[in-house]
Amino acid sequence: MCLLLLLTPLVASATTATTTISSTISPVISLLSSNGTVNLNATPTTGGVQTIASDTVTVSTNDSAGYTLKLGETSATTTLTSGGNTIAASSGSQASPVAETASSWGYRVDGVGGFGAGPTSPAANQAIAGTKFAAVPASGSPDTLVTTSSTASGATTAVWYGLAVNTSVPSGTYTNSVTYTATAN
Repeated sequence: MCLLLLLTPLVASATTATTTISSTISPVISLLSSNGTVNLNATPTTGGVQTIASDTVTVSTNDSAGYTLKLGETSATTTLTSGGNTIAASSGSQASPVAETASSWGYRVDGVGGFGAGPTSPAANQAIAGTKFAAVPASGSPDTLVTTSSTASGATTAVWYGLAVNTSVPSGTYTNSVTYTATAN
């Protein structure tokens, strides 16, 4: 008896598979204030003096949509306070800043809102000038200082603060705190 086996050859073929490599890079942002304290020291005169000083805010982000930088009061209080004495915030706003009057303080950012191009310069105990300032808004409704649409590495914004006083302001150390907020877009 004879057995005959018939084998059919198997055909080998190539096959492929595709894998997608995916990595989500989260946006990160950093914020730095150069001073921590801006000193607006003044020696008042009857006619009034103005002191102007700046703070430099630096933002870095890898967010390809950029960032938004805002400024507002740390609390609901907009006055500079020394015990029971106060210096009022400027009557101006970012859209409509005003020249300071004696016994007021405020901020400005050259080229933003209605501030004008500047350049703003530091001053100490100078005659009150026509440089326009705005009140730092109370917490909860900050002013937008910068909005960008791309990544940033060490982008700086000069925020100027001004104080105008005359001899009607009692002596003392007047303080208030502001908050800068940088948000990745």
